[in-house]
Amino acid sequence: MIEAGDRVLLVGEGREFFVRAGQGTLSTDKGQLDLGPVVGAAAGDVFTTHTGAKFVLRIPRPTDFFVHGKRSGAPMLPKDIGLVIAYTGMNRNDEVLDAGTGSGIAAIYFGGIAAHVKTYEVRPDFSALAQKNIKEAKLDNVEAVAADVLTAEGIYDVIHLDLQIATEHVVFAFDHLRAGGYMACYTPFLEQMAIVVDAAQERFPEVHTHELIEREMTRSKRGTRPSTSISHSGYITIARK
Repeated sequence: MIEAGDRVLLVGEGREFFVRAGQGTLSTDKGQLDLGPVVGAAAGDVFTTHTGAKFVLRIPRPTDFFVHGKRSGAPMLPKDIGLVIAYTGMNRNDEVLDAGTGSGIAAIYFGGIAAHVKTYEVRPDFSALAQKNIKEAKLDNVEAVAADVLTAEGIYDVIHLDLQIATEHVVFAFDHLRAGGYMACYTPFLEQMAIVVDAAQERFPEVHTHELIEREMTRSKRGTRPSTSISHSGYITIARK
């Protein structure tokens, strides 16, 4: 059931609103909607504006926080986050260390899968924003830490790095992984990818780098074709200890 202050989505009439339950009135071009009755509601419930426009209630998922969550910069795209999850086999038993928290979007995705996620961000303002997004996602298994990941302690099943990479980060990941565990590094440029691969190949028995090209298909009366949006985003290096 929805509690006061929870983030919810109200979808209808070609519109989508990311709002807090119980807080005031939502003003739209389709009329005004009192958010008080959203408290205690459930997914699929329908709410009507004063003009009769109907909106369906949705519970936000990680994809919605990617779209609507407050950002401190450009987060990893869902396609790249998905590749990390798929190639590391991240699951409900895993202890995950994430670094380069940013807005916390990757940590929110990981938190819906892993047993526990600890995410490090060197910038306190970025970490504070990520903590708010994580709290709104209602994930009590994700911990945001405002510190350099190289100060982290413990042993992990998966270590994910999305930051200005250096050799010491790869060394750190190797030293803090369980046998059979995975390091995943996101790097936007080939030069950074080379740093990861060179350092990883000296330590890890398995190292693979992937570039995931995604093309959305668009369909109109004229026909169907790939979208012209940019399909490349970065490189994901996966190394297993």
